[in-house]
Amino acid sequence: MKSYIALFTILISPVVFAKTYTEEEFIKKVNEEVKKKVETIKNKSVSELTKELLDKEEKLKIKELELQKQHDAIKVSENEVAKKYTDLSEKQKSFIGCIEKNDDESKGRIGQLVEMVSNMKPEKASEVLTVQDPEIAVKILQVLEPKKASKIFNFMNKETSAKLQKQYLLMKK
Repeated sequence: MKSYIALFTILISPVVFAKTYTEEEFIKKVNEEVKKKVETIKNKSVSELTKELLDKEEKLKIKELELQKQHDAIKVSENEVAKKYTDLSEKQKSFIGCIEKNDDESKGRIGQLVEMVSNMKPEKASEVLTVQDPEIAVKILQVLEPKKASKIFNFMNKETSAKLQKQYLLMKK
């Protein structure tokens, strides 16, 4: 197709009409003109291709920079998350330490109350535990000797005794 276009161009140009060619000269001249046109097209294509490649290379560099920025941002985020995790772990340990300390102190206070109640007569102990918070009363009764606890339950009114015994049984499970 290109050779026909080149041939047509050669045939139409005024320079060609001025001279008469033999068939061999004509074919030779047509081939030369076709080669010139092909070279021109090749040169244009190479320069355009080179420009296109340079443009694509520039776009790739830009994309690479964007990816590097994202990678750096992710690293920063990972570091921040790791730091927050460490801080949270330390706070958790501190919190658990406070809870354990409070539990130990609570057990110590319950132990003191158990000692006081165990030194009381069952009638007086039942009066004290009846007005006490039911959870605390059950914790105290749980630690007392079973004989002492049963005597205390006997001196309580039936409703309070039943309620505390129920909580006591549920606590034992």
